[in-house]
Amino acid sequence: MMTAPAAGPADAVLDHVSDGADIIVPLANGEPVTVIDALEAEAKRFTGVRIHQMHALHDRPYLHGDRREHLLHVSYFLSHVTRPAYHEGGCELVPNNFSEVPRLLRETTKCSLVAAASAPPDRHGYFSLGTNCDYVAPFIGRVPFFLEVNERMPRTFGRNQVHTSQVAGWTMVDRPLVEAKPAVPGEVEHAIAAYVAERVPDGATIQAGIGAIPNALLERLQGHRDLGIHTELLSDGLIDLVERGVVTGTRKRLRTGKIVGTFALGTDTLYGFLDQNPAIEMLPVDYVNDPRVISQEDTFISINATTEVDLVGQCASETVGGRYWSSSGGQADFARGAMYSPHGRGFVVLPSTAAHGAVSRIRGVLTPGSMVTTIKNTVDMVVTEYGVAEMRGRSISQRARGLIGIAHPRFRDELEAEARAIGYI
Repeated sequence: MMTAPAAGPADAVLDHVSDGADIIVPLANGEPVTVIDALEAEAKRFTGVRIHQMHALHDRPYLHGDRREHLLHVSYFLSHVTRPAYHEGGCELVPNNFSEVPRLLRETTKCSLVAAASAPPDRHGYFSLGTNCDYVAPFIGRVPFFLEVNERMPRTFGRNQVHTSQVAGWTMVDRPLVEAKPAVPGEVEHAIAAYVAERVPDGATIQAGIGAIPNALLERLQGHRDLGIHTELLSDGLIDLVERGVVTGTRKRLRTGKIVGTFALGTDTLYGFLDQNPAIEMLPVDYVNDPRVISQEDTFISINATTEVDLVGQCASETVGGRYWSSSGGQADFARGAMYSPHGRGFVVLPSTAAHGAVSRIRGVLTPGSMVTTIKNTVDMVVTEYGVAEMRGRSISQRARGLIGIAHPRFRDELEAEARAIGYI
């Protein structure tokens, strides 16, 4: 039996930080709250320290540039917390595909320290990173880890195990994880989900995100058989499909029988479902999101949301009204992986309108300032509550007519006139 070294105070992390350090922090509930508290409180002891993180859930003064010379936040995906901070100029944003973040960190930072939350060590001396594996797991054994051990963090399995010999120090807490309550689908979301579900064959391997449309889709899949899960985000909607025997993973070519994810975010029900569940494998994002891995599944189905689509099929999924809202995440990773899967299909989903019906999300050209996340050569099918527009192998005129056909009826004439003026039809 391996005994872990004794826990210490959170501010012991300061002994492992020097000027110019690059500290890597997992996303969402992987953030070690008290450890970052300690770094922020003593930030003026240092110069040029950077914290690299996706999708932070805890608002802090340093995010808004309060200690910019001493402690700077570098985001790789904006959240409701970091979005206003970025717009204020308080933090930085690095464009990326989620699968490439470990490599970007290796090549562009010092990788000085990983500060992460974990479950308590087991009798063999291994800490589990619980809800996370993401971009920090590739640094296990290569970069020192400082852990915040949380009694309430679920113990998960996979490549997110950190041995006591790889830990520079740790502290102990007992606090609830942040919950993300499932979004309740409405009539529009159910209509979109119905179009997608009828195109998902039995035995397919699924990637779906979080939100009202993915939740509606997962409900619609209850009549399917032998589905597999290979997705970046594990959410509450999966639980019912597993318990009903819909998700078995028996037809997956990779990790047969396992539910594969790289991080989890949901309710306490989800966290309880994950705890010591041998069917769950948490794997690094440079494996889970690698299009070359995804493409090895025979029938990979990717479902991702976007904010607007132009008439050739370019999908702007990380900006709203021409301003940054999030980042690319894994959308392009999974769209490309599904494209290369022998029988794969990639769905990009969106309601037909925004601003309570005042604005069409299908546009002649994208809003100025919008960032293309899924390029026109990769996009497969675009789905609104009015139907499915197939893009792959279609000409410009076929694409434009298909997208006009699934736009809200009140905007179709306007879009057709715009398509003619541009020369698409």
